[in-house]
Amino acid sequence: MRVWFNRTFSSVSAAIGLIRQADTAGRFHIIYSNANPHVAAARVAHAFFVEPTGLDADAYLDWCLAFCLEQRVDIFIPGKGATALAGQHARFAAIGTRILSTAPQEQLTLIHDKARFYATTDLPGAPVARFLPFETPAQFEAGYAALRPHHATLCIKPSNSVFGLGFAILDEQRSSAALLLAGAEYRIGLADFRRGLEELGACRTMLLMEYLDGEEYSVDCVGDDGRLVCAITRRKPAKAGQGQLIDMRQDILDATAQLARTHRLNGVFNVQFREGDGALRLLEINPRMSGGIGMACVAGPNLPWIALSGFADGYQHVTVPPVRNGIRVAELATATVLA
Repeated sequence: MRVWFNRTFSSVSAAIGLIRQADTAGRFHIIYSNANPHVAAARVAHAFFVEPTGLDADAYLDWCLAFCLEQRVDIFIPGKGATALAGQHARFAAIGTRILSTAPQEQLTLIHDKARFYATTDLPGAPVARFLPFETPAQFEAGYAALRPHHATLCIKPSNSVFGLGFAILDEQRSSAALLLAGAEYRIGLADFRRGLEELGACRTMLLMEYLDGEEYSVDCVGDDGRLVCAITRRKPAKAGQGQLIDMRQDILDATAQLARTHRLNGVFNVQFREGDGALRLLEINPRMSGGIGMACVAGPNLPWIALSGFADGYQHVTVPPVRNGIRVAELATATVLA
C-alpha cells in the first residue's frame, strides 16, 4: 500500500521512522515530497520527490492530484494545503486515493482562526482564556481597558499562526530594548507596542488575552472521525533540560475527547492546554503531528502507526498498548550527513 506525505513540518521524519519501525511486514511504501531536497525525512522514506515551487493553491491541488495518479498513491496524508484538500476527497477517491484529513474542511478552517475558534468553544472542563480580538489601536485600547482590571498580566498573539510566532507578554515596566538586553524571551514593552500599533494604524487580527502562567500540557492523539482512539499527555517543565513528564490527567483526557467529538478529529492531531489561577485552560488544537510526537510515542503507543493502520484497515483491527504513565522523556539530537 503506497502512502504519501507531502510537504509538512519536520516532525514527519519521526513519524515516518515510527511507521517503518512498526511495519515489520513491509506492507506500507512511504513516499515523501518537499521543495527542499535536503530535508531529513527524505532519508527516512522509501521514496522522495522534489515538489514544485511557485504554485498557487489551485495549481498545487492539481499537482497533488496528478502526483497521486502517477505514483499510484493509496493513502494521502497532507500537510501543505491540508485545509483545501479536506474538501477534495471525492476527486481523489475517483482515482483510487483516500485522503486522511485531520478534520472536515469547515472544522479545519475554524480551528486555524483562533478568534472564531475561541468564541465558539464550549469546553467547561478547560475553558479558553479570556480574550478580545483587535485590529486597530482603538480596539486594542478598549480591550486593554476591559481585561487589565481583572488580570495582572496580559499577552498578545495572532489569530492565525504556528509555533507561537507572534506571541508576546506585554511588559508594563520595561522597554523592548531593556527586555532584549535582559534576554527576556517572548516579551514586548507595552509602551513600545502601543507606539508601533499607532504607526501601523491597523494590523492582522490579533488576540489580547489573559496570560496563563501555570503548567503547560501537550496532548498527542489519534482520532477516528471524532472518536478519541488514543491520547498521550506530556507535561512541559518550566525550565529547559529537564525532559517532559507523561502525565495522564483524566480531566485533560476528558476535555480532549470532547474536542475530538465536536470537531470530528481524525488521524494524528495535538491539543495544547495550560493552567492559569489553578484552573485548566485550552490553548489550541493543532490539526497535525506535534514536534514532540517522538517523545510521546516513547510512552508506548506508536501514534503514527496506529493512525495509518487504523485508517487503512479499520480501528477494530488495531491494538493500542497502554501508556507508561509517570515516565520522564526527552528528545536527543543526533548529527548525520545529508549529502
